[in-house]
Amino acid sequence: MNKEHIFTFLKGFAMGAANVIPGVSGGTIAFITGIYERLINALKSMGPTAIKLLFKRDIKAFAAHIDLYFLISLGLGVICSVFTLAKVLKVANTSHPVWVSAFFFGLILASIFSVGRMVKNWAPRQVLALVIGLSLAVTLVLVDQAQQNRDPMYLAICGIAAMCSMIIPGISGSFILLLMGNYELIMLESVNMLRLGEFGVALPILIPVGIGAVAGLIALSHILSWLFKTYHDTAVALITGFVAGSLAIIWPWKEAGKIERFNGKEKIVSWKHTLPDFSTSHDLIAAAIVIAGIALIVVTEYLAAKGNKTTN
Repeated sequence: MNKEHIFTFLKGFAMGAANVIPGVSGGTIAFITGIYERLINALKSMGPTAIKLLFKRDIKAFAAHIDLYFLISLGLGVICSVFTLAKVLKVANTSHPVWVSAFFFGLILASIFSVGRMVKNWAPRQVLALVIGLSLAVTLVLVDQAQQNRDPMYLAICGIAAMCSMIIPGISGSFILLLMGNYELIMLESVNMLRLGEFGVALPILIPVGIGAVAGLIALSHILSWLFKTYHDTAVALITGFVAGSLAIIWPWKEAGKIERFNGKEKIVSWKHTLPDFSTSHDLIAAAIVIAGIALIVVTEYLAAKGNKTTN
């Protein structure tokens, strides 16, 4: 494994960590680390040409066509992150939800400037795209959470929606699963059961989700690739709006709003946003964690830029 693959693995690990937390987008991490368009183009290349090369057993040409080694390095990073962090983040979200949200709030806040400066020309069309992206992301805060559903067709739809949102910066796949009522079932219970070897419990849930995720991934990669080639600045402005709007979703200081009972358990389906109380040590620590999240993005950008210079 050369230095490029190691950097790609680490970027994948960061993407996987982001996707586990509701409100955070792995696509944002891919975008600010400079691999987003490469990822989209690699995913888009998985079409008829790739299949023909595979059937011809021209593995070298197949690997080059789909950027295979890049995808493997990135995918291994994502998988390792999900399986190593799922249990840790489950405990952290339960014991210190404000601190966890504060950290990712800092990450996203710093990401806005990273994504926004990629727009080469801020014309009225780009400003409109920014406002639309911002409005759509904020609207997600107003949507009530659905009830958990184990139906295979619904699980496949969850996979499609989650994967589409995972690769759109600023829209969290985990948050979409939360709104659809299946975040705990898929990202926490099933992933942890798979990690523990309980395949009979995990696979009936994860297989339909995986099928839907693959279908959504292939379809959206073609759309995004076309958008970036045809309307680059407008697409980036829209993404900047998504990233900015997601701050309302991941806002650390909030109280339970609407609570309903699902299958005998109380579930929070909406939140009331509050202001931090800096007279308490808890909120002061949360504010410090926000700053730490911002600092991490600054360091990540520096290392990504340094890595790109090294590999070019």
